[in-house]
Amino acid sequence: QVHLAEFGGGSVQAGGSLRLSCAAFGYTYSRNCMAWFRHAPGKEREGVVVIYIDSTYYADSVKGRFTISQDIAKNTLYLQMNSLKPEDTGMYYCAADENCPAATRWYPNEYKYWGQGTQVTVSS
Repeated sequence: QVHLAEFGGGSVQAGGSLRLSCAAFGYTYSRNCMAWFRHAPGKEREGVVVIYIDSTYYADSVKGRFTISQDIAKNTLYLQMNSLKPEDTGMYYCAADENCPAATRWYPNEYKYWGQGTQVTVSS
């Protein structure tokens, strides 16, 4: 049974930082596909960053501000978010699958496992 659990959401002012964590149970990060998605009210769920084996892929909207990393020993994925903007507000989800080919890695339906989400609110 795979279980993903996100931590670290909160409320910050624009320009602030947050670090999200995603702990995995019954799942091994190494050589699998992990991603962070976010869902803002009135918008579709969108991919923020994907990490697959040794490669990372960032959405244009977060490049240079967000950094994904993982601690294989702790089976934990992190998302460091700096220079936060009000448009970064949303529920952030950790997602996982065995692989994520280039054609589908940004599509939520392609991911098998999801966490419950953690809320990030950025005020102006």
